[in-house]
Amino acid sequence: MQCNVSTAKQNKKMLTKRIIPCLDIKNGRTVKGVNFVDLRDAGDPVELAKIYSDEGADELVFLDISATEERRSTLIDLVRKVAATINIPFTVGGGISAVSDVEVLLQNGADKVSINSSAVKNPQLINDLARKFGSQCVVVAIDAKQIDGEWMVHLVGGKVPTEIRLFDWAQEVEQRGAGEILFTSMNHDGTKNGFANEALAILSKLVNIPIIASGGAGNIQHFVDTFVEGKSDAALAASVFHFKEIEIKTLKTALKNNNIEVRI
Repeated sequence: MQCNVSTAKQNKKMLTKRIIPCLDIKNGRTVKGVNFVDLRDAGDPVELAKIYSDEGADELVFLDISATEERRSTLIDLVRKVAATINIPFTVGGGISAVSDVEVLLQNGADKVSINSSAVKNPQLINDLARKFGSQCVVVAIDAKQIDGEWMVHLVGGKVPTEIRLFDWAQEVEQRGAGEILFTSMNHDGTKNGFANEALAILSKLVNIPIIASGGAGNIQHFVDTFVEGKSDAALAASVFHFKEIEIKTLKTALKNNNIEVRI
């Protein structure tokens, strides 16, 4: 089974920038924290998914953030319910460690999958998924923290540090067949102080697949900056959308007014 998005490998040269709300799921509810901790409830994921789809979001990301830590598979019933309410591409992550996990998710409405800790622990998984389902189906999420000037990869929802450097790992996942990279700056996550644009710009130069910026969105200018300065191909955010601080239609109009190509 191939995933449902375009079969042509995504080209980083795509002009249209994407806005992607993220649903971080814990115990069946949408949650949001700061720097990966102090989680608070942000609403029903099915209701939020429908709102974002109706408001003009380009895609939706669903991350079961405790699945890996709790050593269980993703919440399939919830994935199915969300998929039934939206008509935009839908990426699902959390607890994916085998080809069979992806088959189940695609059968229940996911268009793409996001792998993170499992990809670091078993890099061959990236190759296997790309070969079976197509690169366009495989998003590798990378959570990294800047420590003494060096961006280091972290696992299990940011709880487990590694000795892997962000930029080395990004190049490897592209070589192994990933179709996109979702980079979350742990330093910026939930702070609303803007995206890690310096690191994003480096990533954009190093790899030829789309980079999704995550962590730090606080206002409309931050989205403008990540597309212009960070050279990001898409911007993902959570709390500013969940708590109605930014409306997607207003955001897209502002981006358009800044000569940034978006789908209106």
